[in-house]
Amino acid sequence: MTSAIGILGTGAYLPAREVGNDELAALVPDTTAEWILRKTGIRSRRYAAPDEAASDLAAGAARAALADAGLTADRVDHIIVCTSTGDQPLPPTASVVQQLLGAGSAACFDLNAVCAGFVYGLEAARGLIAVRPGAHVLLIGADVYSRFLDFTDRRSAVLLGDGAGAVVVGAVEEGHGILGIDLSTRGDAQDLLRIPAGGSRSPASAGTVAEGGHHLRMQGRAVSEFVLENIPPGVDKLLAGAGVRAEEIDCFVPHQANGVLIRELAARCGLAGTPLVQVVETYGNTGAASVPIGLDHAVREGTVEPGGLVLLSAFGAGMSVGNGLLRWGGGPA
Repeated sequence: MTSAIGILGTGAYLPAREVGNDELAALVPDTTAEWILRKTGIRSRRYAAPDEAASDLAAGAARAALADAGLTADRVDHIIVCTSTGDQPLPPTASVVQQLLGAGSAACFDLNAVCAGFVYGLEAARGLIAVRPGAHVLLIGADVYSRFLDFTDRRSAVLLGDGAGAVVVGAVEEGHGILGIDLSTRGDAQDLLRIPAGGSRSPASAGTVAEGGHHLRMQGRAVSEFVLENIPPGVDKLLAGAGVRAEEIDCFVPHQANGVLIRELAARCGLAGTPLVQVVETYGNTGAASVPIGLDHAVREGTVEPGGLVLLSAFGAGMSVGNGLLRWGGGPA
């Protein structure tokens, strides 16, 4: 059995089209660029090109992560794509990514815990490697939310963008890697964030399209209250289980939901003085891609260094929460 499992490489892919607040303010009623920045901390976000889908973004991030890990696609044993905006209901987007990468020997599946998906996927990857030592898991978060926005709703339309982030998970040297993961779900709060139509309960029809049922709907204030109420206890539980104090954390990588919210969250978690990864200003909220994009940015900027303690925190519709603690580095075992 492999006891130390961690991240061997990171990567990200952002679409070329940059959408600034001035452009959005012209589309969204009762909104100004200044209001967007003040309320969200976001200056711009990326939108996928018309011919780009979640699989294209995922494959771009995956190639970068494989290159960073020094692996070729034929060395990948599993591909997990965390997304709630996949290419289509079926087949899994991960199967499309496998073909794009030429990773024909990899078993593939999608995972939908919305914006918490990457941390849930990290736990799934750890389990796969624990029962198959030596395996490599390509874990990808990818979302294309620009296709699901209602530009008459400023609560959600100004927040979301498109992107993908990826990591390669495998065996690492003892003392490094994943130290703990804590997952939880509050199904009683599922109505806070949803896309009502398009599934088996309300299949796509002329009626669901006319009613805007395929657009994302969010109760913004209630989501923020949920996050501030539920994330700090989960972080406390995770750190206590690992025997780590908040002041020992070297880097905090939260889901980039809203710049104002994540700064308040850091303070509530006792991490006000900890380096906080903030890519929300330039990329917006990229869903399940948010944490791995932030992690890749932190690695390339030198915020995450070998031996450092990294705290990941994600939250999304469901309502799902995922916190993870890693000792960075260690190299392949």
